[in-house]
Amino acid sequence: MTIKQQRPWPVTVAMVALVVGLGGAMAMWTYDLGRSLTGFEPKASKEKLQVLQKQVDDLTAERDKLAVSANTVESQMNIDRSMQKQLTDQIKTLTADNLKLKDDLSFFESLMPSATGPEGITVQRLAADMAAPNQLRYRILVMQGGKGSNDFNGELQYNLTLVQAGKSVMMQFPDPKAGDSAKLKLSFKHYQRLEGLIPLPDGATVKAVQAKVVDRGQVRAQQSINL
Repeated sequence: MTIKQQRPWPVTVAMVALVVGLGGAMAMWTYDLGRSLTGFEPKASKEKLQVLQKQVDDLTAERDKLAVSANTVESQMNIDRSMQKQLTDQIKTLTADNLKLKDDLSFFESLMPSATGPEGITVQRLAADMAAPNQLRYRILVMQGGKGSNDFNGELQYNLTLVQAGKSVMMQFPDPKAGDSAKLKLSFKHYQRLEGLIPLPDGATVKAVQAKVVDRGQVRAQQSINL
């Protein structure tokens, strides 16, 4: 939502009218005084000067009052914008916390005897969405069921089905040619969350994502989603 910084039209109109009125009063006062000093009119009476001075004072006070009101409206708009940003940040934080709580719930549900996966390793949650035109954001929860399980050490691999230049192509992430340092390593006893970004080729559209948990070259668990 975009908030335009604009003074309310009644305040603007009133300030314009005030400036015009103030200018008119000053002009009348100068005109009368000039006439009296140059002999075109009898000497300006003290009463007339007092009346004109009071008009000037009243208009000045009204101008100052309207200026304060305008500044108050602008300050309130700035406060509203600041509150909107704070609420947006809080929503993002709560959304992330909610995802983590769901992952924790899935983990505890997996401890039930009926929820053991093949060989104890399962992909409980896989999610992916576009973070930018050339970036895919992924989130995954990998778990090991059963009591007294040993620590699991392996790696995570992604296979992406893309459409580029009208053709279907496959992409693996991390790139197998990148070396050991680029691998998405897994090391946990009960569960582990991973999230990150996958760079995409220019003009590529992601159609499907497959995540594999690999242990010494063997696939222990996998899950696929369509986008």
